[in-house]
Amino acid sequence: MTELEHHQQHHIKLSEESLQKQTTTLNLGPTHPATHGVFQNILEIDGERVLDATQTVGYIHRAFEKIAERRPYYQITPLTDRLNYCSAPINNMGWHMTVEKLLGIKTPKRVDYLRIIIMELARIADHLVCNSVVAVDTGALTGFTYVFQYRELIYEIWEEVCGSRLTTNIGRVGGFERNFSAASFTKLHKFMSTFPKAMKEYETLLNRNRIFMERCIGAGPISADRALSYSFTGPNLRAAGVDYDVRVAQPYCSYEDFDFKIPVGTTGDVYDRYMVRNDEIWESYSIIRQAIEKIEKLEREFPDQKHVFYAKEADNFHLPAKEDVYTKMEALIYHFKIVMGEIDALPGEVYHAVEGGNGELGFYLISDGGRAPYRLHFRRPCFIYYQAYTEIIKGGLLSDAIIALSSLNVIAGELDA
Repeated sequence: MTELEHHQQHHIKLSEESLQKQTTTLNLGPTHPATHGVFQNILEIDGERVLDATQTVGYIHRAFEKIAERRPYYQITPLTDRLNYCSAPINNMGWHMTVEKLLGIKTPKRVDYLRIIIMELARIADHLVCNSVVAVDTGALTGFTYVFQYRELIYEIWEEVCGSRLTTNIGRVGGFERNFSAASFTKLHKFMSTFPKAMKEYETLLNRNRIFMERCIGAGPISADRALSYSFTGPNLRAAGVDYDVRVAQPYCSYEDFDFKIPVGTTGDVYDRYMVRNDEIWESYSIIRQAIEKIEKLEREFPDQKHVFYAKEADNFHLPAKEDVYTKMEALIYHFKIVMGEIDALPGEVYHAVEGGNGELGFYLISDGGRAPYRLHFRRPCFIYYQAYTEIIKGGLLSDAIIALSSLNVIAGELDA
């Protein structure tokens, strides 16, 4: 048999099999707009009903953990930006706190409160993206375009603090690279004064919208037991009724000084995930307001605190002021040594977790006392709860599978790392 005849017989056989097959194999991704990122789901569907699904990940795997083993501690921060890029500052500060834990650095209260402001702004920005995209995937574009104006205001605050907007590289080991300017607080107060009205309008548009509720309620549910079995954390776990939040369970960055609630749902469906994130936006807003008040009180009682933006114990890892680098040889040398990783860290093994936009974002760090980590592992919440996607959508409609994926808030950069 010639090669041509072999191929012809093979195609005839495939055609016969496809005629006998009663279901359809559908590729959802890796470049489908509904995936909101570069990852693939191979669905087996019967009409509109999803029978099975197989995930394919790794399309944008960048080997961050391996790269980190070749980089000095200072240069790892930009890698964390590219995990969940919808709330990059949380990733940045989670990494800085991990290094501080290794080095035994205790940051001043003002630094903690400034960090909390930035991290909670990031949480609001993250949840605005997730919830407004859920609305888009149910056919409601208006809310998405409306709330993005306020995400833009958050970006302007970050830009004033560090010069960046999306991938922020914000802060340093021990605190921030510079003190917050008056313009930073002006932009912060502008956001705080205008955002509540817009958020209430957004909730009026969707929360009790009959079409939105009918699309979301009962779609993509998961029970508390199953969510815990998969090691869910964050809003997706809380939507299933488990009130676990790293900020409360293992407080860091002085979160114990703040009063806030942990919103929880009951059924773990798309609507519960949407409502939990909405409620968390309000809690984050309250935390920011409390942090501003605490900073103002601290500065009134201790005027010298106005100039505190990093821990003095972090001098070996904190860059000198730019004006000194430009004018003093010692500062220039010191700057070079930090950036190029000429300063060794202490040997040790630490794990530190923060409450990221999607759940427990952890950093498992092993140091052998050298200029770079011996081993660094990122605990990415997306990678963990995406494993449950097949179970969540099986038996449901294809349209439910789309909004279930949106409500999980799977971020490709965090998924693949």
